[in-house]
Amino acid sequence: MKSIRTKIVLLNIGITVIAVAVVALMSVMFIRNNERRESDQLLLLMCETGERNLDYYFNSIEQSVKNVASYTEKDLNGIDDDSLRQNTEHVRSYFDLAANRTNGVLTYYYRIDPAISENVKGFWYTNLEGKGFAEHTVTDITQYDTEDTSKLVWFTVPKYNGKAIWLPPYITDNLDVNVISYNYPIYWRKQFVGVIGIEIDYTMMAEQVQSIRLYNSGYAFLTDADGSLIYHPRIDLANLPDGKMPEIPEGLVSDSTFTSYTYDGKEKEAAWLRLSNGMRLYVSIPADETDGDWNRLLRNVLIASSAVLALSIGLTLYATSRITRPLSQLTEAAKLTEQGNYDFTLDYKGDDEVGTLTRTFTNMAAHVKQHINDLNRRVNVDALTSVRNKGAYTNYLDEMQRKLEESPGNMEFAIGIFDCDNLKSVNDLYGHEKGDLYLKAASRLICKVFQHSPVFRIGGDEFSVILQNDDYRYREDLVNTFEKTAAEISAAEKNPWEQVHVSMGIAVYDQKEDAFVIDTVRRADKLMYLNKRKHKNTGGK
Repeated sequence: MKSIRTKIVLLNIGITVIAVAVVALMSVMFIRNNERRESDQLLLLMCETGERNLDYYFNSIEQSVKNVASYTEKDLNGIDDDSLRQNTEHVRSYFDLAANRTNGVLTYYYRIDPAISENVKGFWYTNLEGKGFAEHTVTDITQYDTEDTSKLVWFTVPKYNGKAIWLPPYITDNLDVNVISYNYPIYWRKQFVGVIGIEIDYTMMAEQVQSIRLYNSGYAFLTDADGSLIYHPRIDLANLPDGKMPEIPEGLVSDSTFTSYTYDGKEKEAAWLRLSNGMRLYVSIPADETDGDWNRLLRNVLIASSAVLALSIGLTLYATSRITRPLSQLTEAAKLTEQGNYDFTLDYKGDDEVGTLTRTFTNMAAHVKQHINDLNRRVNVDALTSVRNKGAYTNYLDEMQRKLEESPGNMEFAIGIFDCDNLKSVNDLYGHEKGDLYLKAASRLICKVFQHSPVFRIGGDEFSVILQNDDYRYREDLVNTFEKTAAEISAAEKNPWEQVHVSMGIAVYDQKEDAFVIDTVRRADKLMYLNKRKHKNTGGK
């Protein structure tokens, strides 16, 4: 028969092992799920930012072409040569104004179908060196079969489809330049007349996409609606052997916003959004980079759990002589611990083995509880700036949305989005250590001015503030204070990483305009980008 000491030892060891294992397992599961959620949210945030920038760029091109096409069709009085010549001259002047007001235009043209007129060909203007548009000799369309959509794609594809269309990258005729274009077919009384189009430099679109970076080796790329590549930072689509496009990775084309696929032998995680022109913008990162943080936390949890377990077993072996009421209390406390409840009181104060076990068990529970609290804090607090992080931001917005749905019309708040203007230059010139100091300086400024509002770091160089109560009522004064304080700091500090240049956008929740809290966030984000553009236009950093 086993002694009572042995039974008590075995019992306490069993309870301790179970309790620590449950706590460790729950901590690991919580950390992993939260890390995955944060990774997905970060992917989506980068994708949304890129989507806004690209949509703004593509929409400006589309709108310019549509305006010219509408003017062209309204101005047409017939399709005889005199009417076409008159129309061409009118459109030439109108198109010149539209092209000069549209960013990134490489060429623009209005080409008449040879089947309509052999004498009136239209015009073609180019701006290859950035010195202004000059008229270029038009391509001889008559040497092509205009029903063959594999040739002269800028003309044949819109003619064949009968609608405006974005074309994937191609080498433009006579110029040997890689471009993408948006083309609009022109009709007179349902008869095809010609094509209005704008070509933009492929590299400008590429720069927009290349600016989207995530983790160590994440990147963005564009496909059409079927998944065929339009731009990829690691594939030269214009110079593929025999023009053969690479195969679409399995799992890439998905109806879900988040998808997994394998490319070049590596598992990838990606988020995608559809652009207004039908293209898909993907932001992709290697799966092993998203798992790195939670794996490190897992090792720390296991080490801490093993240390706590070893300490508990040693103390249990030492303190087993007194087995009356104090031991019963310990048994009950162990059961509570097993259930995840660490709020209990042990009143035995004896200076003996059981007393030691009682105190030790109490301390152990407090340590585990503190450890869990520390883990929770690490999950919700940004390690660099000590403000709340993206996960806490998402939870806060969700709670605001819940309150908004429970009491519509009773909430007053504003949301501010802040972006550090010159973090990249500080990192490039002085190193990431100085870049971290710059971020801390920006965070201190935001927290100092908006000291009654929660502050979040929601991206690498992006912060958000939720203004309520007094900060909401005096938001205009706070904005003035922020700009004044930032200017004073920048003037007083000599080192670039101690100066603060921050773009800011603050949007007030409007029940009529904002169906959801995130709508206010998006408006604030747009205002921030307008402020950033203003800084750039006025020479600010």
